[in-house]
Amino acid sequence: MAAPSSNAPRLWVWGSRQRLGSVFSLFSKPSKPFCSAAAASGTMSAQRLAEKLRAQKQEQKTKQPPVPTSPVQRRVQELVRFTKQLQRVHPNVLAKALSRGIVHQDKDLVVINKPYGLPVHGGPGIRLCISDVLPILAKMLHGHKAEPLHLCHRLDKETTGVMVLAWEKEVAHQVQELFRTRQVAKKYWTITVRVPVPPAGVVDIPVIEKEVQGQQQHYKMTLSPGFRMEDGKMVRARSNRKAHTAVTQYQVLSSTLSAALVELQPITGVKHQLRVHLSFGLDCPILGDHKYSDWNKLAPQKLSLGTLKKLGLHQAKARHIPLHLHARQLILPALGSRKEELSLVCKPPRFFVCSLRRLDLQMPSQDQNGDDE
Repeated sequence: MAAPSSNAPRLWVWGSRQRLGSVFSLFSKPSKPFCSAAAASGTMSAQRLAEKLRAQKQEQKTKQPPVPTSPVQRRVQELVRFTKQLQRVHPNVLAKALSRGIVHQDKDLVVINKPYGLPVHGGPGIRLCISDVLPILAKMLHGHKAEPLHLCHRLDKETTGVMVLAWEKEVAHQVQELFRTRQVAKKYWTITVRVPVPPAGVVDIPVIEKEVQGQQQHYKMTLSPGFRMEDGKMVRARSNRKAHTAVTQYQVLSSTLSAALVELQPITGVKHQLRVHLSFGLDCPILGDHKYSDWNKLAPQKLSLGTLKKLGLHQAKARHIPLHLHARQLILPALGSRKEELSLVCKPPRFFVCSLRRLDLQMPSQDQNGDDE
């Protein structure tokens, strides 16, 4: 008996002829159809999975969050959506919105009511700012041949209110010089957590920027007082060269047990001066100031149960409360051909007025309606 070839498969089968046939028929079938079917099945499964994922993603995009029952929660939701939309709108749309907020216009100046959440200058993560749309705004006001408007000063992204623009660069430099030499009278309105004591006074404490150590290392402005307590006596402290002189005059316009409407007049113009003086100097942080309500960490502002109840919010939603700081009035001295001073006033935004009503705070009757953003 010849030895089996080494190339032939060594298959030993026991059993009946029927079983042998079935075994041979199994191995005699070509493998290509089987592989093709498996590949087709895998392709169909991947296709169905991709379609399912696309459908889920589209559903998430179109799905609207539940509508809050509280009007304050609805307003907060509107503000959050409005702030996000500001970075997605077309520059022409933003310029049109700013033109509707003009409170004064002459041959030298254009004064707008800056909305909440809109940065003045560009920076990391900022797609659109006021300076980007000044050429468009100028053309809307003076035609296609108009030169771009110029910024005369700046406001923080979260601050609302009076903002001055100039048609000519020379006029802008003159107004900037007035701000630098403290010839412009400025009045801000703010809602504070707790009530300043005494109800009127002057905070004259230098301000300096320092690094906050901890889990989240970051920089904040803070107080750099010229005096300190030592053995029950007040002694002069060594001054820091990097500290900036900061002076703020304040007056409580209306108050309850837990909140106040305060008018602020900054004599100097240091970065975040008003927020630092109120929070660290008077222990009355601004409502919605999530940065300066606590020195040691960056976290949503902690509010009392009574304040949260009046605002119609839970502490978990406090992070959506906007900064309640409004540039209420600017008084510019005589400039150029204008022989008298110019008083520029902007009504507070609607969310500011709604918070006042919720907290039982009173304000002058002419401003109770507020601006509609």
